[in-house]
Amino acid sequence: MNGGLWAVAEALEETLADLGLKRVGTPGETFDPARHEAVDHQISDNVDAPVCTAVLRPGYQLGIRLLRPAQVSVTEPPERPSAAAGADES
Repeated sequence: MNGGLWAVAEALEETLADLGLKRVGTPGETFDPARHEAVDHQISDNVDAPVCTAVLRPGYQLGIRLLRPAQVSVTEPPERPSAAAGADES
């Protein structure tokens, strides 16, 4: 996008924000299937819970109403066997 179009887009976004429109989805945010649409998935030992690692398309919310969910890449920890599952196998 060139400078002129970028300035128009920023002005429009500021005006809509003044009316209550908010972007949904930021990297590092806890994944919430009610607000995010997972389009990619990874497993990592570096996270304790599912988190959004990249926002591929931002979502939008007006007040409490979600207009469009954010499309995100999600990273979650590996599944760990529960202590109860190990006890059942003995």
